[in-house]
Amino acid sequence: MQTIAFVFPGQGSQRVGMGQDVWAQVPEARSLFEKASDVLGIDLARLCFEGPDEQLTLTTNAQPAIMTVSMALFAALQRDGVKPDYVAGHSLGEYSALVASGSLAFEDAIRAVRKRGQFMQEAVVPGAGAMAAVLGLDKQSIYVVCEETARHGIVEVANLNSPGQVVIAGQTEAVDHAIELAKQRGAKRAVRLQVSAPFHCSLMKPAAQRLAAVLHAIPIADPTVPLVNNADAELLTTREQVADSLVRQVTSPVRWEDSVRRLVKEGVNLFLELGPGKVLTGLIKRIAPEATALHAEDLASLRLAVDQVQAGCR
Repeated sequence: MQTIAFVFPGQGSQRVGMGQDVWAQVPEARSLFEKASDVLGIDLARLCFEGPDEQLTLTTNAQPAIMTVSMALFAALQRDGVKPDYVAGHSLGEYSALVASGSLAFEDAIRAVRKRGQFMQEAVVPGAGAMAAVLGLDKQSIYVVCEETARHGIVEVANLNSPGQVVIAGQTEAVDHAIELAKQRGAKRAVRLQVSAPFHCSLMKPAAQRLAAVLHAIPIADPTVPLVNNADAELLTTREQVADSLVRQVTSPVRWEDSVRRLVKEGVNLFLELGPGKVLTGLIKRIAPEATALHAEDLASLRLAVDQVQAGCR
């Protein structure tokens, strides 16, 4: 028997052209793009399909754009009758997961995501913060690296993505020192990421405080599909848990490896990533090689995924 989790990607997965075939062929998807455009006051379809890339990659644009594409694919999938038993999302993707679970209305989620991106961008002066990926070093060693680098400023674990893949964030000087120390401790690679702010660390506290007020004004329902959250890798089933989790997520590490392991513990044996790219699919294959990991970023890959899911149900 298959137990399915839908998972949704976060910022960095965006690309010019994403979602175009779904928009062109699925009326429900086109409706979502129109709703998002109305909320944002921009032609989101044109931005996604034509760019330019430097506009699409802006945090305040990339986050609602990725979420809209993810939900357009979700809408297309619903027509085939494939439903999730669980949902989860990576950082921004948690909002997509909450829409899929029935906890957030799409328009409310778009508004929140736009504000979230704005608040996170404004929390730290440009250039004062940085993020870096550390590969090939266990997470405990990276926590030690961060502790030993603290005299140079704030540097913290931001993403626990998979075994041997951890992202750190903090003040630029401290991050640079942590990169060098990680290399000395045996990291295969440690490199700065091209991001606009140091997400998921304590420097984001101003953003979390501002976001809390936005979320307080948005209707949130109990999820109809259980969600495993980023901040704790725990199941969320009530609206009170959702609002608290989304605020804490801004300053907490994304516990993606633990989230996938929790879903496997719950019996999930098939993961389907909905959205541009297949970053989460690759991570899941490293975390839980015994599970099946599929991705759908356009109608062709969606059809392949549906065929595999339905074949497994026979």
